[in-house]
Amino acid sequence: MKIDRTVVRSLALFDRMSDEDLDRLLNHAAARRVPQGDAVFKQGQQAASFFLLLHGRLKVTQVTEDGQQIIVRVVHPGDLFGFAKALQRSDYPGTAKAATESVILGWPTDLWPHFVEQNPRLAVSAMQTIGQRLEEAHTRIREMSTQEVERRVAHAVLRLSKQAGRKEGEGVRIDFPISRQDIAEMTGTTLHTVSRILSAWESQGLVEGGRQKLLVRDMAGLAALADGGRD
Repeated sequence: MKIDRTVVRSLALFDRMSDEDLDRLLNHAAARRVPQGDAVFKQGQQAASFFLLLHGRLKVTQVTEDGQQIIVRVVHPGDLFGFAKALQRSDYPGTAKAATESVILGWPTDLWPHFVEQNPRLAVSAMQTIGQRLEEAHTRIREMSTQEVERRVAHAVLRLSKQAGRKEGEGVRIDFPISRQDIAEMTGTTLHTVSRILSAWESQGLVEGGRQKLLVRDMAGLAALADGGRD
């Protein structure tokens, strides 16, 4: 599968790279289309490649020691992922699965040190991604330790709306399939609890649901609820 250079250049990570450097980078890449539901890699698998998401959305999950599955990250177009080498790991710490049909570029893990040396923006992007993941992890741990479930769910939906939202009428549509089970796995609660909360929000006009669809109709109201300021 051949990737047009202009598609890659449209991503912020590569927009300042010369044609020569970009072609050199792409010469080592393998493009792959990932059908919805398929895994790019699985938790514990040897980390043979690192990746860039060109199109679509991925959900990265981990299974904890007690067997609970949690969603630790949503990968958006332009994001690097699977760079276990930068984490000083030889295996993938989670499973990356396509939430919608996706297109990825992959490079052999052994090329990571060379790439970050030759392309400082890759190194900076990887460090920023790691920093964002740590910050999100700390935020989620704090929320699960100190906040009631409804506020945690509100924070999760707001984060998704900001990261993957598109305007639709007066609201914001989360622009990839998201199930109530997904939200439960993001917030450390049960499907039953998330279903009860979202049904209540629908009756209050905060959100509008559907099968793996979520439209936030009242961002300000949801933000107030997340902050604990709504009755």
